[in-house]
Amino acid sequence: MCFHLKCRRIVLTLSLVAASIAWQSTVAQDLVHDISGVVKKVDKTTKTMVIKTDDGTEHTIKWTDKTTVEGAKDAGKGVEKGSTDSYLAAKKGAKITVHYTEKGGEKTAVGVKDAVD
Repeated sequence: MCFHLKCRRIVLTLSLVAASIAWQSTVAQDLVHDISGVVKKVDKTTKTMVIKTDDGTEHTIKWTDKTTVEGAKDAGKGVEKGSTDSYLAAKKGAKITVHYTEKGGEKTAVGVKDAVD
């Protein structure tokens, strides 16, 4: 009887450890990162943009209908309402900051705004 109780404790402990690791992995992926750089390319069809940072690295980041645009008052009426497509099309060659999450190596923009130098 004592052997079965020890086995149950071990199985329960291992299950809790595995669940904790899985939860931490999920939470870590939802962290929001920031990147600033020049908009090199905007593809409205695939909803992706390429941002080149100061160190020369190019990052491909996708956006969704939930991606917000901050501080775009002067960019036009469509952009004022948060149209990420219109905002990014107008920003090719300009420096912006992108707030994004990363899951499975894919970066997804949460919000974009004009970069402050």
